[in-house]
Order: sequence, then structure tokens, then C-alpha cells
Amino acid sequence: MGINLGDTVPNFTAETTHGQITWHEYIEGSWAILFSHPADYTPVCTTELGTVSKLLPEFEKRGVKVAALSCDNVDNHKGWIKDIEAAPFCGSTSVTYPIIADPSRDLAVSWGMVDPSVKDAEGLPLTCRAVFVIGPDKTLKLSMLYPASTGRNFNEVLRCIDSLQLTANHKVATPADWTHGNKCMVVPTLSDDEANKTLGGFEVTEVPSGKKYLRMTADPSSK
Repeated sequence: MGINLGDTVPNFTAETTHGQITWHEYIEGSWAILFSHPADYTPVCTTELGTVSKLLPEFEKRGVKVAALSCDNVDNHKGWIKDIEAAPFCGSTSVTYPIIADPSRDLAVSWGMVDPSVKDAEGLPLTCRAVFVIGPDKTLKLSMLYPASTGRNFNEVLRCIDSLQLTANHKVATPADWTHGNKCMVVPTLSDDEANKTLGGFEVTEVPSGKKYLRMTADPSSK
């Protein structure tokens, strides 16, 4: 199973470190990120959850609700949080976002998070390092899957959220390595006249083909 870009994400009710939550109610009207990790009390996961705690003000500034998930139970999560907060990656912050328990692996399967190559002591597959960014309409806007051996770059996740939020409101696209405030690209579906009216102008990058498809414009969110 799994979900594709543009799909309405599955709703579920689950136990978390913040008590029971129903996913669609939790994210109602907001951008949201759900990220999974293979297991509690593991080294790479500890760095990741600590990093997200340190960066939580950046997610909140963008109106993004955050939740983590693994196949361990809530008691394990609560005990592990003490280690996360004591490690340097947390930056002296407290873990205040919910960690979802999925010991049955029902959520991992329905969201396509299972990594069959990584198993627990009982031989059951664990979740991979998945990232799901969900829009206010509850549809999937972006997903990324990492293997257990590779920690995620959450500054890149923030950059992607900046791009998703910008392009949801303006007829632009963001080029490679774009960051907030830098020039964007006019989408191909927008005519030159429309681009001048709605974006205030653009510059064309000349190429050997003579085609004028590389149209750069100022970041409209910075105006």
C-alpha cells in the first residue's frame, strides 16, 4: 500500500505521548509533517528527534504541525524522550510534539513506511525514515523515504515547505537549491503578459535553442 502525491492522507486514531489523537482532527486547517523512525533508543533516530525539537519554532512559524511515529509503544516513547532531551542535538529544548505509537504496524503499512530490510529482534519489519508533508486540504504535498542508515536533513524539509507554501499561493516554481527570498521561475502555463501583470515582470535567460522558457522573477512572498 502507500499514498501518492495529491491523495487525501489516511485518517487514523492512535495513542501518542500526548494521549489519543485522531489525525485529521489534529491537523485540521494546518500544514503538517509526519515523520517516522525505525525504533526508539537508537542513535540516528535520537539525533533526528532532537533536531526536530530544536527546529520546532521554525515549523511553528510556518504554521506546520509536527508528529513523529515508530513501532514502539507509548511507554517506550516517554522513556526515550528523556534521552533525546539530554543529548546535545536537542539544543536544551523539550520534546513537545507528539510521538505516535504503532506497535501493530497498521499505520506503517497503510502509509507505505515499512522497510522490509530492517527488522526488530522478533523479525518484524520496522518503519523507514519517511517524511510526509500534508497541506491544509489534508492531501499529500511531498514525501521522502530514507534508509535506516541515513539521517534526514530537516533544514531541507523546511526549505521544501517554504517552496510548497510559496507555490501554493503564487504561479511560480522554485529552481534547484532555492531558498526563501531568492529568485523563482515563472511557471510554463503563465503567459508573458500574465507574468508581467501578476508577478511584476521577469528576466529571460537566453539559451542556444532560442526558446524563452527560463523566466526568472523575484520571490513574490518577499515583496
